[in-house]
Amino acid sequence: MMRARLSLERVNLSFITSVFLASVAVLFISLEMPKVLARDRQILKLKLGFMGSGLQKGSLETSGNIENTESNINSQTTQHIGTIGASNERANATFYTLCRNEELYQMLETVQNYEDRFNSKFKYDWVFLNDYPFTDEFKRVISHAISGEAKFGQVPASHWRFPDHIDQQKVYESMDKMDSDNTTGDYLGLPIPYAKSISYRHMCRYQSGFFYKHGLLQGYKYFWRVEPDVKLYCDIDYDVFKSMEQNGKRYGFVISMMEFEKTIESLFKEVKNYLQMKGVSRLLEDTDNLSDFVYDELSGDYTLCHFWSNFEIGDLDFFRGREYNEFFDYLDSKGGFYYERWGDAPIHSIAVSLFMQWNDVKWFSDIGYRHPPYLSCPLSEEVRLEKKCSCDPKQDFTMDAYSCTRFYQDIIRDKQKSQGSNP
Repeated sequence: MMRARLSLERVNLSFITSVFLASVAVLFISLEMPKVLARDRQILKLKLGFMGSGLQKGSLETSGNIENTESNINSQTTQHIGTIGASNERANATFYTLCRNEELYQMLETVQNYEDRFNSKFKYDWVFLNDYPFTDEFKRVISHAISGEAKFGQVPASHWRFPDHIDQQKVYESMDKMDSDNTTGDYLGLPIPYAKSISYRHMCRYQSGFFYKHGLLQGYKYFWRVEPDVKLYCDIDYDVFKSMEQNGKRYGFVISMMEFEKTIESLFKEVKNYLQMKGVSRLLEDTDNLSDFVYDELSGDYTLCHFWSNFEIGDLDFFRGREYNEFFDYLDSKGGFYYERWGDAPIHSIAVSLFMQWNDVKWFSDIGYRHPPYLSCPLSEEVRLEKKCSCDPKQDFTMDAYSCTRFYQDIIRDKQKSQGSNP
């Protein structure tokens, strides 16, 4: 009898402990949810839901996990696989790279990789820009590796310097403060990248508001941005640019993630000020765009999500347009590229999410791509085998708690259901 009572007491204690822990979790969520961003809530859900089931940062541990999520994550698998081959009718498009002479051999390896995996079949041009003149060696070696025409240009000096309205002393003071803070302040606790880099700030400003104005890009409709030391892991046997054109897509990405909050502390406040000034604050709650991806209605702030712009395929006419340029000019006037460290990725992503229609955007789930330290690898084994992928799906970033791609996919699925449309 005593043993039975003891056993019952243990069961009761275990039950009470479980109820208590669950209550604490519910209380924590109820207290903290209103204080955090939409994407932070996603992270909290991932921590509570997956930490005990083997999901580790940057990987899916079992092939079962991969296959079980395949139908959800790859719901936007490209419809054009095998339907758009090499053709004499190419799109009006080019690759675009901003790099420096000292990156020659990193760039050469990337060019050869892109040629092997894609461009040798389609022979698109490639525009290279540099804030200094390219050397003869750089131009000779790179031109020899490209099947299309290689074009080399220099960034105008006026586009790669402090604007007149910037207080440079304030910039250096802000950089010192950012560097002394040391970490990003998010749950990863990483050092703030490029906290004290002026050239990085020049680059972010240039990629946000000037690259599409360069003369060498003026004759093109689409661009595919490529950086040194990136790699494609799968064959791309269809014309990506023609696919964008034929399917009415204006922006394409492979990886999305959260921005370091300390680098953009005032950005979304200024975005909201701009929208209010223009009388278009309704865009933040528009169901026809992707505002949900960047705007958290609960907190009234930025979700921190952005498309990682080292891989982006875009419609140059969008960036050349009045709507985007007025948006950029306003943000540029606020000095955040220098006083903080606003990146081109959140600038592009917020503009695309607010000013484009939601179905103008394409996630290329079938493209294997790596920009250190993150990898995008197709989760579908069928796709990997068909496209001769050499990436490890267990290292795919899509399911990482710091990724925003599953969040993006949830938004797309909701819109498809409510509007009866296809991606």
